[in-house]
Parts: sequence; structure tokens; C-alpha cells
Amino acid sequence: MKNHYIDNKEFLRVILEYRNEYYNAKENNTSVPKIPEYIGMCFIKIAENLAKKQNFNSYSFKDEMLLDAIENCVQVCHNFDPEKSSNPFSYFTQITYFAFVRRIVKEKKQLYIKYKATQQFGILDEALLEDENGNVKQFEMYSNLNDYIGDYEEAMELDRQKRKGILHDENDGEFE
Repeated sequence: MKNHYIDNKEFLRVILEYRNEYYNAKENNTSVPKIPEYIGMCFIKIAENLAKKQNFNSYSFKDEMLLDAIENCVQVCHNFDPEKSSNPFSYFTQITYFAFVRRIVKEKKQLYIKYKATQQFGILDEALLEDENGNVKQFEMYSNLNDYIGDYEEAMELDRQKRKGILHDENDGEFE
């Protein structure tokens, strides 16, 4: 079994060293240093272990989620502020979590676009699903596609209304 443990004190030490090198390079207008291998391995371990959690482990695009998360961590590695927190593990786990969520949202949108195009091309029309005797074929998949489209559009409308201020936060339960 691989050791997935990240020593937070060592992680913090290496992050702080990298930050110092990064900001020194920026001040001196020299090239930015590469992120140390240890930090990269920590990013990978964080992403891989978070991807094993129940709310993320069943997606078919898990590799894309992992890559997005690692890329985001690398992009903001120098932004870790030791004055705000001495826990880089938590900081980068949050970045990873939100990278996963963004990927899921992107993939759901793409799935919606595919399903909506299928619907608009008339492939889901019942007339096209009739057999030679005029009986409508039952395809559960098509029903699910329409359900997905409806649910996605409903969620988008609720989000649009929230942004426009038509709806209050769900916790309020009030409408304007």
C-alpha cells in the first residue's frame, strides 16, 4: 500500500521556501523557479485522495478533475499566505475541491448541450420512435434525456433568478 500521508509541517516548510524564491525572482525580474517535486507530489496526493471520496469517485471524467485540480494548485502555489494559515494541506484541498466542482459543472453543461441538440434534431420525437405497426417504442434512455434536460434548465432558471435577486437564499424560503 502506498503512503498517502502528507506531513503538513514539511509541506509548509517547502511551500514557504518556494514562496520566498518566487517573490525574490519576481522582485529581481528573473525567471520564476520551478515548483519543487515534493510540492507537486503533495498536490497529486491531495487530488487523488479527494477523488476517492464518495461525492467524486463515480464520475467518468475523474482524470480531467485530477488534472484541473493539480493545474489550479500549481497556478496559485505562490499565493499561500502563512499569515492567514499555517495549514497548506487544507488550503490546497479547498482549491482541489472547487476545481472538481468546476469540472463537474462543465461536464454537466456539455452533457446538457448534447442532450438538447439530440432533442432539437427531433431524434426524441415520438413519431420517430414508432415501429412499423405504429406502436411507440419505449426507450427509457430517451425519457431520462428529457428528464435531464428539464432538470438542468430548471436549475439554470433558479440560478438566473437568484443572480437577478428575484429569489432569496434557499435558507430564507422567501420570494420577493
